[in-house]
Amino acid sequence: MTRPRKEPAPRRRRVLTLMHPSLVPYEDRPATDPSNHDRRMEWDVVTTLRARGHDLSIIGVDDDLTPIRQSIDEFKPEIAFNLIEAFADVGVFDQNVVSFLELLRVPYTGCSPRGLTLSRDKALAKKLMAYHRIPVPDFTVVPRGRKPVLPRRLTFPLIVKSLIYESSIGISQASVVENEDQLAKRVQFIHDTIGTAAIVEQFIDGRELYVGVLGNTRLQVFPVWEMSFAGMSGRTWHIATERVKWSTAYQQKHGIETAQASLTDEVTLRVQHLAKRVYRALDLTGYARVDMRMAPDGRLFVIEANPNPQLAEKEDFAESARRAGVPYHTLLERIMALGLQWQPSRTG
Repeated sequence: MTRPRKEPAPRRRRVLTLMHPSLVPYEDRPATDPSNHDRRMEWDVVTTLRARGHDLSIIGVDDDLTPIRQSIDEFKPEIAFNLIEAFADVGVFDQNVVSFLELLRVPYTGCSPRGLTLSRDKALAKKLMAYHRIPVPDFTVVPRGRKPVLPRRLTFPLIVKSLIYESSIGISQASVVENEDQLAKRVQFIHDTIGTAAIVEQFIDGRELYVGVLGNTRLQVFPVWEMSFAGMSGRTWHIATERVKWSTAYQQKHGIETAQASLTDEVTLRVQHLAKRVYRALDLTGYARVDMRMAPDGRLFVIEANPNPQLAEKEDFAESARRAGVPYHTLLERIMALGLQWQPSRTG
């Protein structure tokens, strides 16, 4: 009888862990403590890395880079574990923090500034994907201060979202519009409340699929995950709104679940191959989640790619990794290993 191979002990590293100040976890309290509810990802990452023997310095980063520079000078980290999703409350500024780490020659986890730039702007990402013949919904962009003018190719229903924000920010049932009046109101809502341009996409009514991808040049694609709306009744759009994504009570009330998608082998391979194409087209590195919709006729549409997705142990990305045979602690170790391997492109 062959004994399972024992996993080698990880090399102990000095890890600078970057996160928003309000999300620094209370490590002396269990993950189930209500005070740690919004800090689940940060708590999971910090406690797991410490349990693996790594030496951590935790820095809350808001609108000042000085603490990062000071910690690098004093702590001398081997790598920065990047959990930042914004800087000065601006979502797209996270790429500048990563650029700062590159200028200081400090390896980091997750996506490069180039990949963050290309994927954060949903219109730019869709144009790049369309160039590579990756199927995406038709769309138009409405800048702030402008009124929506639809090109002929777009027909109702449409979905209206922020051009740059992810995590379903600003998305609700009202985001799917069926006439000009609803469209104008929702675009104005994005402009006034979210403070960004709006992207108006052809709404794809179908199955919501998520695909986790890990790697820099050699990629590992995890099992396809699906958000199921089977328990929702009435005339409700099956979309991942803010409440659907982040409210456990709402999920339980409406029977919304995420789990491995029930697909044929042929369809699974097609979805995973498409996810790889998206990852490479947008120059993503580290790890990402590719969101797709599958229409009733089987056609696949890429909605967006999310670099550095939610990394809590019980969330979709880590769960799909575990289903692929990669336990949570190993996933974090691999993410660090990828960060240590990656080098900025050099030209000339």
